[in-house]
Amino acid sequence: MLIKSVNGKSPRIPEDCYVAENATIVGDVSFGESCSVWFNAVIRGDVNFIKIGNKVNIQDGAVIHCTYKKHPTVIGNNVSIGHNAIVHGCVINDNVLIGMGAIVMDNCTIESNSIVAAGAVVTQNTTVESGSIWAGVPAKKVKDIDQSDFAGEIERISNNYVMYSGWFKEE
Repeated sequence: MLIKSVNGKSPRIPEDCYVAENATIVGDVSFGESCSVWFNAVIRGDVNFIKIGNKVNIQDGAVIHCTYKKHPTVIGNNVSIGHNAIVHGCVINDNVLIGMGAIVMDNCTIESNSIVAAGAVVTQNTTVESGSIWAGVPAKKVKDIDQSDFAGEIERISNNYVMYSGWFKEE
């Protein structure tokens, strides 16, 4: 793993977090407990800070970045960032799933208990309302979570990634 200080700021990663050998974490990045950062993920807190809550998984190939002098990135608790997603200069609240290949752009807010579907592009300055599923390019609300098959999936995925990281920590 590449963990590097930038401009005197170093990543803060609790011991119970799992970081894959080829993940990159640089600069002003702080993690809560029970997080995992998977293969080829990049978390760049070089131009602003990145704050990550508890039980967050950042899956393979995901990129977390922020905007110089404008937008940090703040991620709440119990969040799954899917494979190859890009999360940039935004706020993601608790109990959120960002699907594979999704893009969340500057100054967006993803409210709690919501899903950004795989491949969706949440354009700058958008608020995704709590309890909703957004999909498409540009992303738009497609349904409420309680009216979908995804109720319970956010928690299930987050818990699974805590379990998966345990497999790798045992090796």
